[in-house]
Amino acid sequence: MRLDVFTLFPAAFEWYVTQVHVRKALELGHELAFTNYRDHTPLSHLQVDDTPYGGGAGMVLRIDVVAAALEAAFGVGAPAVRESRRVVELTPKGRQFDDRLAEELAEGDLVLLCGRYEGIDERVAHLVSDRVSIGPYVLSGGEVAAMAVSDAVLRKLPGVISNPESLVDESFAPGLEGGTEYPQYTRPAEFRGWTVPEVLVSGDHGAIARWRAEQVRRAAGGTD
Repeated sequence: MRLDVFTLFPAAFEWYVTQVHVRKALELGHELAFTNYRDHTPLSHLQVDDTPYGGGAGMVLRIDVVAAALEAAFGVGAPAVRESRRVVELTPKGRQFDDRLAEELAEGDLVLLCGRYEGIDERVAHLVSDRVSIGPYVLSGGEVAAMAVSDAVLRKLPGVISNPESLVDESFAPGLEGGTEYPQYTRPAEFRGWTVPEVLVSGDHGAIARWRAEQVRRAAGGTD
């Protein structure tokens, strides 16, 4: 897949692209590109935002700037970009991001639009396929949200995670029927009086499997 991030701060992703699974995705032939809105603004003095109509605090990322960046990156009219890929605006007003949506977004090429200031001009709705939120809170910009979404999406691509079995029993996976993962422990078996559940060191794999299944049910609100 090709994953494009549109942002005013591409340098914010320098750490992110060094992560092992991101590098693995690139080695497998997937593409990750960053476009700076400011590099393609049609306005003088590299302007990208303006005051909101109707008054109010803050600045709004201009629709003509976003459209120009999309057109420069893909060589087609901005509304046509979503005909060949999912174009997602990251915004608190969007659909709540979850594992199921990550699966959907991993099915093809993806564009993530990061807002800043008071967000993007509402007319961006004419350019996007989806609006997505990573939670009911406000961030300074969409960059952190873009990392969260792209991280979850890239993990879904075959071969990106070196041990596929680790995906079977992780939180929200089908193997756990959508529940959260059971508690994990490692050495030492005793630390400051805190011990590991005895079943996990028993060597009884059947008992361990039953214990883990029970922990998943409890986390989901099931009965003991």
